[in-house]
Amino acid sequence: MIAYSIEAALRSDCFDRVIVSTDDQEIAEVAKKYGAEVPFIRPDELANGHAGTLPVIKHAIEWLEEHASKPSEVCCLYATAPFVLADSIKQAYKQLQTTQADYCFSVTSYAFPIQRAIKITLQQRIEMFYPEHLDTRSQDLEEPYHDAGQFYWGKAEAFKQLKPLFSEHASPFLLPRHLVQDIDTQEDWLRAEMMYQVLQQSGLFE
Repeated sequence: MIAYSIEAALRSDCFDRVIVSTDDQEIAEVAKKYGAEVPFIRPDELANGHAGTLPVIKHAIEWLEEHASKPSEVCCLYATAPFVLADSIKQAYKQLQTTQADYCFSVTSYAFPIQRAIKITLQQRIEMFYPEHLDTRSQDLEEPYHDAGQFYWGKAEAFKQLKPLFSEHASPFLLPRHLVQDIDTQEDWLRAEMMYQVLQQSGLFE
């Protein structure tokens, strides 16, 4: 699956180097097979289920500064985003430059108003997260968005300073929902396979 992100990065023609940060030898070999570099092994403290994205990017930037050259802009592409397009990466880079933001990352809209979200209680009953919107019409609610989980462009110094992504430092690059499917669960995988078949038929993917 990581090959999709690597190939999109290479096709975008935005990068001097495409690097994969990993602590896994099998992932490293696959990454190199598809054209990426693996110049370092990610340290153990950044290779667990609790490691955040920003510290991982910061580590990669600091490694590059110590062993190669000093990058000015960096883009982190997730390996679990098989629908990322080279053109999206390229257009988001232009948006980073034109908006002069510290970050530019992919977002998409929710398919349903989050203000009308419900939860299931321990007693197997229903409660609203926002009961004040019980009678609010959907069309009167502000449209919400979420992180699309594809890529994060940013200035190297912003990443090094660990400036928060979900803040005024970032500019949103809006993606349509049909191009967004993060993969964390088996259900996500099955949905992605079905979406990929449709997108292939549409000509977006070969």
